[in-house]
Amino acid sequence: MGNPLRDPQDRRLPRIPEPCALVIFGVTGDLARKKLLPAIYDLANRGLLPPSFVVLGFARRDWDHGTFEQVAYDNAKAHARTPWREEVWARLAGNIKFVGGAFDDDAAFDRLNDTLNELRDTHGIGGNAAFYFSIPPSAFPTVLKQLARTGMADNEKCGGWRRVVVEKPFGTDLASAKALNDLVDDVFTGHDVFRIDHYLGKETVQNIMALRFANSLFEPVWNSKYVDSVQITMAEDVGIGTRAGFYDATGTARDVLQNHLLQLLALVAMEEPTSFDASEIRAEKLKVLRAISLPKDIHDGTVRGQYLQGWVGGERAKGYLDEDGVPADSTTETYVAVRLGIQNRRWAGVPFYIRAGKRLPRRVTEVAVLFKKAPHLPFNPTDVEALGHNQLVIRVQPDEGVVLKFGSKVPGTTMELRDIAMDFQYGEAFTEQSPEAYERLVLDVLIGDRTLFPDAAEVEQSWQVIDPLEDAWKGHKPEPYRSGEWGPRASDEMLAREGRHWRRA
Repeated sequence: MGNPLRDPQDRRLPRIPEPCALVIFGVTGDLARKKLLPAIYDLANRGLLPPSFVVLGFARRDWDHGTFEQVAYDNAKAHARTPWREEVWARLAGNIKFVGGAFDDDAAFDRLNDTLNELRDTHGIGGNAAFYFSIPPSAFPTVLKQLARTGMADNEKCGGWRRVVVEKPFGTDLASAKALNDLVDDVFTGHDVFRIDHYLGKETVQNIMALRFANSLFEPVWNSKYVDSVQITMAEDVGIGTRAGFYDATGTARDVLQNHLLQLLALVAMEEPTSFDASEIRAEKLKVLRAISLPKDIHDGTVRGQYLQGWVGGERAKGYLDEDGVPADSTTETYVAVRLGIQNRRWAGVPFYIRAGKRLPRRVTEVAVLFKKAPHLPFNPTDVEALGHNQLVIRVQPDEGVVLKFGSKVPGTTMELRDIAMDFQYGEAFTEQSPEAYERLVLDVLIGDRTLFPDAAEVEQSWQVIDPLEDAWKGHKPEPYRSGEWGPRASDEMLAREGRHWRRA
């Protein structure tokens, strides 16, 4: 009889991976230094890594193991979420290794293969390894071909599992995404490919499913009969920083609409899966993505913007065209707003307004479900002037939580009504701090749980939404807006034409 405590359905014991290695390509970049290395320490601090675990860095540096170990120490200590404990790091320190070389250097990848084979014996990792692509998308094909050439991606040859983690953006359009999908699935088996969208690792995003499917309160009104519209906002108060090369070739729609925001839309709109199995959840999300309808007139139902100089948070902010490395005639958007529909019985006729932008007044990501107003209000019109739509607002960041807005009587002798808010905040309701998204996702990769990772079909279907928008926008300049404003005026006008307005985030 098997050990009942090892039942995968039993959550009393934490899930801990098998002995394995995590190979990080591009380990000198911001993502590895600020997110991945701290996440590894935090997982170790929480007791969620196996004793036989190795971090193997690969980058174009002339480092030895000790140099990389010191770099990893400095970055993990600077960015760790959990309290720093030297004894935890001491257990990790002897398991941090480095291989230097370029992506087109056959000898470097041969050394990487030899190192993994040596670690199998010296550190007991077996044949298990996950390869994390913390590198520019343009380098993906080169690294994949090297992994195929050396046999490092072959489960049978290695005598264990070999997985690959691919960061966004996954392609630049449908054609490039398909080509990359074909290449990755050719080198690795399909179930060993993890396309990472860090938004799906956030506790509040996962809570959308808990909110919807663990409660009977919301399901009866989660449809076009009661919902007026849905607004999804991803606002950033920062500019593009040092990412001009990437950003000017990408733009906001490809950078965050194609992945983060369409994934949020899918979670809000999907039908209840038959189980929490990864394939069931992805199947329901894919149905939503396939049902998305674009505006009949794309120029009427979308707005692109580009920030000018202005003031954000009391500080002077330069315009996009003044940023280092941005061409003076760039027409890349730093703001996008779009009206989408979902052509199914639940959501027919309900507009989904999505907006994302840089240099907006503050950083916030939220999903707001706005309900229709009561069909009859037996009050004097002057008493309900301050009454708006009932709203359920899911705050993804930075103040994680859920707000329910509804009408209530103002204390006094008259029947005056106005909106009030019931506010649930993660930090106040739970004693345990929410883990970083990368903690959850790195652990899921090592365990082999693909629930929070979009598959190839989802990625390609998302590009089916974005490509027609990009085609329609070609040759058109984005609308200007001042840094510190909530986007171009045309964005407000787009909703005003339908008798609505953006929720003040």
